[in-house]
Amino acid sequence: MMGICRRYTRTVAEAEDVFQEAFLKIFQNIGSLQNPESVVYWVKSAVVRTAIDYYRQHQHESEQVNYEAILEDWSETPNVYDQLTQEEVLNIINQMPNGYRLVANLYYIDGYTHREIAEMLGIAEGTSKSQLARAREILKQKLKAMGLWAITL
Repeated sequence: MMGICRRYTRTVAEAEDVFQEAFLKIFQNIGSLQNPESVVYWVKSAVVRTAIDYYRQHQHESEQVNYEAILEDWSETPNVYDQLTQEEVLNIINQMPNGYRLVANLYYIDGYTHREIAEMLGIAEGTSKSQLARAREILKQKLKAMGLWAITL
C-alpha cells in the first residue's frame, strides 16, 4: 500500500502522511466492509481515494510508481524500460504536471478507465483522455532527448 502512496506523492514524507491517513480511515471504517473476501480491493480503494484527496489538497504546490507498466503499455516504446533505471523513469514522470502524472498513474498503474478517472477527479472523460495523451507526448519527448526513442524503432 505504501507503493500506491508513493505513486501519488513526490516525497517519501508525503507518502508516509498519505499512508497514515489512509489507514486511519480504514480502521475507522472497517465496520463498513460488507464482503471480507474483497478486503484487498477495499483497502486499495481507500488508499487510492486518500491519495487523490491529498493530491487535490496540494495540487497548487509543486508536484511515484511501478513505471515499468507505463512504458510496457505504450506500444511505441518497447524495450525502453530496459534502457532506463527505475529512478530515471521516476524522474521523467515526476517532471510532468500534476494532472498528467495523476491520470497516467490512475490509468496505467491502477487500471482505472477514463470514466472512473473522470468521476474520481471531477473532470470530463475527454479531459482524462487528453491529459493521458499529453503525458505520453511528454514521455516521448523526454525519451527522444535522452536518445532512447530511436531504440524503439
